[in-house]
Amino acid sequence: MARLDSKRALITAAGQGIGKASALAMAAEGAQVFATDINPDTLAALADEADGQIETFAMDVLNAESVAEGIARAKPDVLFNCAGFVHAGSILDATDDDLDFALNLNVKSMFRTIRAALPGMLERGGGSIINMSSACSSVIGAPNRFVYGTTKAAVIGLTKSVAIEYITRGIRCNAICPGTVESPSLHDRLRATGDYDKAMKDFIARQPMGRIAKAEEIAALVVYLASDESGFTTGQPHIIDGGWSG
Repeated sequence: MARLDSKRALITAAGQGIGKASALAMAAEGAQVFATDINPDTLAALADEADGQIETFAMDVLNAESVAEGIARAKPDVLFNCAGFVHAGSILDATDDDLDFALNLNVKSMFRTIRAALPGMLERGGGSIINMSSACSSVIGAPNRFVYGTTKAAVIGLTKSVAIEYITRGIRCNAICPGTVESPSLHDRLRATGDYDKAMKDFIARQPMGRIAKAEEIAALVVYLASDESGFTTGQPHIIDGGWSG
């Protein structure tokens, strides 16, 4: 028996990176996976790679109606909130619009999905909610990441609040706090610096292991937190950063 047999899992931002790796990993462990994104092209590529094992559909986490429809369709036992955005800059560089957008996508999107998914989970007697935070949060500060670190710290607070509220009702809620992870969005940010090679060297240099993480390494933790093996684990920020914050 696979670790996630009989579980229905919904993933946001599943078209690439950690979301995609997690969708494939959960499907491999027997889950019925509902992979969502706002990019139809990446979802189509995922569906092809999964060879019919994953159901994909568009869901906009910034839109409460789209979220409600997606949750009603998936009826998830496992919710993995992976959608987010990384702003660069210090507090002096940040604008009100930057912070408002990041709070909406990095934090309020989770508020929407959890609020929509919880009633069904409670009715069915349990569920696992997994929120994507970051080591750059309340765990450790990172230069040039004011908006991002602020919102990812809020994710940890959100996670703990949900966990304690429903701890006696079969609901577990955990956060994942990665360091730098190999993904298409990382390469986009590196190119945006104007010096891709230097930016990559700088990212690698801050990792004590001398490398950045693979998306599949984060996905393995997602599978564990989704599974009954982690049944005594809730309300925790799970740091998986190659020793960066150590």
